[in-house]
Amino acid sequence: MFCCWHSPSSGALVFWLSVLVEWISHARIVRPSINNVVASLMRTVMYAVHIAVAYMAMLAIMSFNAGVLIAAVAGHAGGFLLFGSRAVAQNVLSIFTENVLSNVEEQEKIDLEMHLSHSQKNYEKST
Repeated sequence: MFCCWHSPSSGALVFWLSVLVEWISHARIVRPSINNVVASLMRTVMYAVHIAVAYMAMLAIMSFNAGVLIAAVAGHAGGFLLFGSRAVAQNVLSIFTENVLSNVEEQEKIDLEMHLSHSQKNYEKST
């Protein structure tokens, strides 16, 4: 019944399916500024994808292949570590936030200098 799950690549597939399940369960894709109806539809679609991928991983585990079981557990554990663990998520978020904020501050300085320069030119033309 599950003859295709005995190949070496099946473990990798189940591993990445399990990581995907964890990412979907911890992802915050819907932003607060989105319309409530659209946000509800997006959450519903993400939930349906989450359930479909989780059931695919479950069916693979039902092949009673120990390698597939280990790959699924490792994928869920690794996915949780990357996406659900507060320690890792906060470090990744702080690194990302620092990089983004420094880029935003530099861009704001450039924009402000351009605006001031443009305003100065307009003032000089009007006088």
